[in-house]
This record gives sequence, C-alpha cells and structure tokens, in this order.
Amino acid sequence: MFRVLKFGGSSVADATAMSRVLDIVGGELTKGRVVLVSSAISGCTDGLLACAAGNLSGLDALRERHLAIVRRLFTGGERDSAAKEVLRLFAAMEAAPADEKVTFGELLSTRILARKLGCDGVAVHWADSRNLVVKDDLPETYRRIRTALDATDASVIVAPGFICSDSTGKVCTLGRGGSDYSAALYAAALKAESLQIWTDVPGIMTANPKQVPAARTIPGMSYRAALEMAEHGAKVLYAPTVAPAMEAGIDIEIRNTFAPDGKRTVISATPDTRAWVGVTSSDDTICLVGTPEADLTAAQSQVRETLRTAGIAPLEVRIAERNLLVRVREAVEIPALQALHRTFFGVRPLREINLFIAGYGAVGKALADMVGRTAGTVAERTGKTLRVAGIADSRRYRIDLGGMKDGLERNSVAGDFVDAVLDIAPKGSVFVDCTDSETLYKRYPDLFRGGLNIVSSNRRSFAIPYVDYAAMQAAARENGRFFRYETTVGAALPMLESLAIGANSCDEILSIEAVVSCTLNQILSAYGEGPTFASLVRAAQEAGLTEPDPRLDLGGRDALRKLLILAREAGVQLEEEDVVIEPLIPASLFDVSLDEFYQGLERLEPVFAEAHRNALAAGCRRRFVAFLEKAPGGAPEGRPALGYRAGIRVQQVPEDHPAYHLRGTENAILIRSAFHPTPIVIQGPGEGARQAAASLLNDILR
Repeated sequence: MFRVLKFGGSSVADATAMSRVLDIVGGELTKGRVVLVSSAISGCTDGLLACAAGNLSGLDALRERHLAIVRRLFTGGERDSAAKEVLRLFAAMEAAPADEKVTFGELLSTRILARKLGCDGVAVHWADSRNLVVKDDLPETYRRIRTALDATDASVIVAPGFICSDSTGKVCTLGRGGSDYSAALYAAALKAESLQIWTDVPGIMTANPKQVPAARTIPGMSYRAALEMAEHGAKVLYAPTVAPAMEAGIDIEIRNTFAPDGKRTVISATPDTRAWVGVTSSDDTICLVGTPEADLTAAQSQVRETLRTAGIAPLEVRIAERNLLVRVREAVEIPALQALHRTFFGVRPLREINLFIAGYGAVGKALADMVGRTAGTVAERTGKTLRVAGIADSRRYRIDLGGMKDGLERNSVAGDFVDAVLDIAPKGSVFVDCTDSETLYKRYPDLFRGGLNIVSSNRRSFAIPYVDYAAMQAAARENGRFFRYETTVGAALPMLESLAIGANSCDEILSIEAVVSCTLNQILSAYGEGPTFASLVRAAQEAGLTEPDPRLDLGGRDALRKLLILAREAGVQLEEEDVVIEPLIPASLFDVSLDEFYQGLERLEPVFAEAHRNALAAGCRRRFVAFLEKAPGGAPEGRPALGYRAGIRVQQVPEDHPAYHLRGTENAILIRSAFHPTPIVIQGPGEGARQAAASLLNDILR
C-alpha cells in the first residue's frame, strides 16, 4: 500500500528543512511505500513569476539558494553532479516560454530530494507530473499514474506538485496551492492508505492563529467541514484537494513538519459532532462554519450580540447553508474575528508546559505515559496542558518541542542533556529528575538560571552537605523558579508537604519517626513466615528492590538520605555525621565479598530468629525506624545550633503504633510538634513507579 506525503514550501525551504522531510519519509517507509509530493522551496514560485514578467533581479539569489541546499546535502562527486543538474534546470527555465517558467520550482525541489534519497541508499523513482497529471481529466490522470507507478518497484516515488499538462500536452499548473491537489490525485489514483499534507502549522485551526492567537487545532472534521473552511479562507488546505480524497474514501491528515509528533487534523467521512467547526475570513466576509448540529437562527442573534458588545456594527449577518456569513468593515475584521472566536470557541486559557525528563527508566516512562493519558482531564481541571518535550537516559537524549510519544527509539543523540535543554527550553519549562545520579544536582543552579523549574524524585540530589542543599534552594528563589521533590520520600505520600507546612507556620517539630526503607520493611514484615533472613534479602535484591549491594540498605544508607531530607524540610540543618546508625548487620560483613556476606547472614540466622521471637513475646514487631527528636539534654556535642538528635535503628513497636501494621513496602511517618503533640500519621505505599509518577505529576501541576 502507498502512503502519499505532500510537503509545502516552508517544509523544504533549505537543507535543514529537507533533511527533516527525509527523516519523516524514513519513518513512513516502515509502514509502506511512499509517494513524496513536494512544492517548490518557499519564495521560489514568486521569484519565477517575477522572472516571467521580466524582473530578473532576484534570479541569482534564487539560484544560489538551491546551490546552497546542494552544498549542505551532498558531498564529493554527488555534490558536483547535483549542482550541475540545478544549473541545467535554471538554464532550461530561462529558455522556457514565460508561462512555463513558474513550473520549474517543483522540478528543482523534487530532483534534489530524489537525488538525496538515492544517495542514502533508498530505492527511489522520480515521476514527472507533467506527463502524468492531465488538467481537468481525472480518468486519464488516474490511468497514467497507475500505469507509471505499476512499472516501478521503488520504495519512494518523488513527484513534483502543482505542475501538469493540458489535454494537448502543453505544460501548465493546477493553480496556487495546487500541490495539495496533486497529492490528492496521486492518493486517489493509487487508493492510498494515507494522505498526509505536511505544512508549517499544527493542522487546521479554529481560526487563523496570526489573526486570533487563541485559535487551537481541530483534531478531526468531516470532508464537508474541511471544504467549507478551505473555501471561506482557511489557507492551510487547498479546497479542490478534498474531492478526490472524499470520493476515494481516504482520510486527509494535516500535519506539522516542524513538530511531526505534535497536534494534527484528520479529515474523514466521520460526521461532525460539534455545532461549530471554525471561523474564517476572506475579503470583507467572516464565515462561521457550522455542522448539522448548529442552531443557525439562535446563532444569528448570538453573533449580533457578540459584535454589539465588542462595539462592532455588522454590515450583514445571514445564513448560507450550514454556515453564518458576517460582513464587517475591513478596519474591524480582526477584532470581529477575535470576538466571534471567544464566543463560539472560547475555552479556559491553557498554559502549555514543556517537560524535560532526565532518567527514562520505570518512573520516567510511567510519568510520560501518565502525561499522555491524562492530558484532557488535566487541561480541563487545571488549565494547563503538559507536553513531554525531551527525554534522556544515561547514554542519549531526544528533544522535540512539538512533543513526543515514542520514547528514545527515533532521532536520539549522544551528548549533555542539560546543555541541550538550556539551549532550547522555553522559560517556565520543567526539568524532571528521575535519575539516581549523585552529581546531577550540581547542574540545578544552571537550570534555575536558565528559567527552568525543577521537580525531582532523585533523593541522592538532596542527601548532600547542607551548604549545597541551601545553595540549590537559594538559586531557585533568586531566579523565581519552583523546586519540588515530594517523591524523594514516601513516593506519593505527602510527607514533605506536611513538614513544610508546619515549618512555614513556625510550628516547632518535637519529633519525627519514619519507616521509610521499603526494602527493610519488606524483609522485616515478611520475616518469621518461613524463609531465612538471608533468603529474604537475596529475594529483595533479585527483585531490584535493594541497591545493587544490599548492604547499603541493611546499613541504613537509603533511610539516611530520606531522614536528611525530612529533617531539612522541617527546618533542621541535619548533616550526615549527626545521625547515629545502628545497622542490622555487624561491621565485619561490610568488608567481604557478596558471597561471603550472604554466608555470614546465614550464620546469623539464630540471632535474627531470637530477636523476632523476643519482639513477638513482647507483643511487638520489629521495624527499621529513622528518628529525629528534640535533644532533652541539649544539642549534640559540637553542634550547639542543632538542638536535635537523630538516629536509625531497628526497634520494637507495639500494636498501638502505626508502624506495627505496615506490610511489604509500605511507609509511615509520625510527626509530633508544638501545635500537634498528638502525632500526625501518614502511611501508605512507599514504592512503585506509578505512585512515584503520580507524585511527580502532582508536583508539576500544583
């Protein structure tokens, strides 16, 4: 099956644009054979018309633009050969009759594109539309196209748009915008699977965005609605294009070359369900394009009232089939368009937010998927539309400000993701750190200075010396950026938010008890039901729940990071050396191989079993608890300003303690303060990619 792709002049304007086109074609080739129909490069048709009228002043510049494209796209002998063909075509153009000069723009662009595809190893065939498209004779045009393309096995057929011949064989054109129509003719003749019109806007919009900035893309519309929009001034689609596609039952996709994965419009036989499609204008007439669902009589009154409120007196408001035609004075055309658009298409203004996700593992992928699935709900509830504009793993990254849906599989490059983001990200974008990097935090100040906000789930970026932690916070404040990291402790549980609220309201923290090591809670809550302590640790490691070396968990390293974050969010300048850690295992097991470590754990099984029995006898369960509490005897030695003591240890908790009932990877925190001497308790799932992604999304949106 064929897929027909048409590219407009701005889509092939220079070598960079042409390379983008060839990337798009490459992607479509994975789905079937491609017919590539192209316009002349932007500005070329006007230049050729001027040349035909005897004005040769721009001819040298036009020739140089094409040669510059050749120099960028080709090397060596291919460059020389392509340049000679360009010069040969310009010579033929100058010698051609005046009315044929304009037909050479499409010959130039398509010959360059076909050559480049061939150089890249693609089986390509250049089809001469002058011999295939017969003006005003569809049966003959379809016959010639089918015959010509049946004779080639090429993967890509490149054909010039716009140009054709009449029934006598004289070369002529299909009119300005005719390349769209050329593509529709090829698609209808071949009964193509897809007809794509690639342009420089994201589909057909509810109004001309140059006149109405609030205009938005129409995701889908009927053939009839598209035809009405085109006939009444929507220049993104050439009106005659619709008929061949409609007769053949082929959907038309209007897509943006500069954001291939972004918004688009699909035109099909599906009936319109909305009352109104869009508002367009041509000369002094504004057309409000309706559907069978529209109440035209009521809309007439609404139009008059809207214009009256805007201080505009219409010259005429009348019904024309399913549309409303409104005539106004030329001087007030744009204000009238904007007023009508607000009335009939106004929605809550959406703030677009670009997301750049570092760390494309389980959490990063879950976040990207969640952003895509909840887009409509988020936009409706918050007035914000989120776009994943960049993603990176440890080896490569990909950025597309139009948005992306297919991860790192296409067009990813190696390099520094932060530098690339700083080069391209609009101010107000959000950098999301889903990595486990111990050094990425050093780039946070650069991102803040670059106008980006930061949301992070990377606890390693916060378990750093307090002076570095404070510097990050200061950089965010100084640059007016938000800095959120609720997910670093407790996944989706609002632990940090609860502490910050108290600290910000001058509440004094008396104590914090936190069961925040998912690994150790999983092991301790499962122990005693059969497997040895060593086998539970090994199972947790094999499940990816522990660090690569599980001794970091058993030694309290993960709990330490989380305790530092909790304390600092509560306003306590806790440092790593202030925390007394009592590991679950003796120091001797930290300096041996992993095999020897597990052998040592097995030898310690009687110790673990006895501790478990003692806890049960006391009506308790063992939990690994990180704590911070006011120091009753004063501050720790050497830290007079701290006033707290902190530690991490296994302790027995009674049945009335919230941590007693925790199972698996659940977390809990108990906060006592001057305002709340009876503890605030937060508990729930402390692990899971979906939970973490939901917490990140909440941080992005709040």
